[in-house]
Amino acid sequence: MNWTQEQLWDRFKKFYSFYPTLNLGLDISRVGFPDNFFDSMGGRIQKAFNDMQLVDQGAIANPDEKRMVGHYWLRAPKLAPNPEITRQIESTIQDIETFAGLVHSGAIKGAKGPFKKMLIIGIGGSALGPQFVAAALGNPATDRLSIHFFDNTDPDGIDKVLQTLNGSLGQTLSIVISKSGGTKETRNGMLEAEAAYKKQGLDFSKHAVAITGLQSELDKFAESRAWLRRFPMWDWVGGRTSVLSAVGLLPAALQGFPIRLILSGAAACDAVNRNKEIVQNPAAQLALMWHYVGAGRGSKDMVVLPYKDRLELFSKYLQQLVMESLGKELDLSGKVVNQGIAVYGNKGSTDQHAYVQQLREGVPNFFVVFIEVLKDRNEPSMEVEPNVTSGDFLHGFYLGTRQALFEKGRQSITLTIREVSPFSVGLLIALFERAVGIYASLINVNAYHQPGVEAGKKAATTVLSLQHRILDTLHKYKNRSFSAEQMAEALNAPTEKETIFKICEHLAANPDKKIEKLHQVSPVDASYQVIS
Repeated sequence: MNWTQEQLWDRFKKFYSFYPTLNLGLDISRVGFPDNFFDSMGGRIQKAFNDMQLVDQGAIANPDEKRMVGHYWLRAPKLAPNPEITRQIESTIQDIETFAGLVHSGAIKGAKGPFKKMLIIGIGGSALGPQFVAAALGNPATDRLSIHFFDNTDPDGIDKVLQTLNGSLGQTLSIVISKSGGTKETRNGMLEAEAAYKKQGLDFSKHAVAITGLQSELDKFAESRAWLRRFPMWDWVGGRTSVLSAVGLLPAALQGFPIRLILSGAAACDAVNRNKEIVQNPAAQLALMWHYVGAGRGSKDMVVLPYKDRLELFSKYLQQLVMESLGKELDLSGKVVNQGIAVYGNKGSTDQHAYVQQLREGVPNFFVVFIEVLKDRNEPSMEVEPNVTSGDFLHGFYLGTRQALFEKGRQSITLTIREVSPFSVGLLIALFERAVGIYASLINVNAYHQPGVEAGKKAATTVLSLQHRILDTLHKYKNRSFSAEQMAEALNAPTEKETIFKICEHLAANPDKKIEKLHQVSPVDASYQVIS
């Protein structure tokens, strides 16, 4: 990439694209691919276009689970493969708008009056999508309901949120989100919320809404307790691509955002991304750049740097979308490939005072995706220096960082949007969803399953089963203490000594378990017993 400034300008003119229906600019000129790269990838990218067309048409795109993949239909219901799915999507959007209107008018309210807050109880895509949209579009002065999250099974984190909601649960709407209805983290958050409502003398069911699969555990639970509403999740929508289903649209509508504009931004982007000419397809260009920079192996990390506070959570949202979709051990033929692209980032210019130092001068194991937002704010800005505003500084820092990285041979892509709006948020979501789908085709992996996540859930179940056995043994022999090694022997679990030690340490640290730790000279020789 030893180009002169004149050569760089010529390259910019050749490889900068503007998409007028999206008001989106894409600059790939600072990636060092050769001029014949698109031609060399022609056969593979056309196969990817055909694969994406099959996805749109309702083919089985997730062979492991034998499922269609239909998040593109969420913003263009008439493209769904059958009229029933079209009807379901359209009626759900209408139901969301109707329900939000009833909440805003006070026709549906809590025990202490109209709802003023909402608590989202979910994890992964069931929280990350709504969190990103809320951060991008929210305004405390105008939001119809403020939004809060239980997005983990961390008791201290739950307590922190409940302290924020203290005294206002009677005007807080809780939305429990789980497609399967059996996600333990979400189940735990629901039970914690239910207990908190009960402690304040409130009926949780009169403040609760479910978003879940038909006839799931959660669906049946909510129906049996007459919750306020139940909204659907369909098996053809994955959690990480569910933000434009009820998962993200219901919280957005309750906050007062125009959800039809979000959907229209995504639909418009999808339409552009169906073009089979590479230069007319921003998602294809993104996917090809990822492929070139990482040699089709994900050998470079993706650093996402939006120069806008409202987009701070975008990199966190993309971590799940990209890494859960592409991080796969096996390809579609069963070959071990260990694929993936690591994603991290925060926001500019904050990162210039953090890890940009390493990006410029350290290990060159990354590429950058800059997001440039042209509009500073809705009102005119004050000058902080003659003819210079705070926004001018932010824009200058973006251009300066981009140039500083280029001077050191660091490759970057820039996306440019005019402003952060419902339309542009929708298009950014759709752009990266499509890029992930295209890239997955290029490297021949299933982007729509997550066997590693399921493996972690199964391992956690095994650990909890072992914990039950440890507690049973400690209570059976109340007057005896056990070290990890002794407990492993008692349980006939000789390979589980380390796990037993970690479980016992956790039990002893929490007073509700009533387990005491007896210290020894060596930490691993400590023993544990029931508090007498």
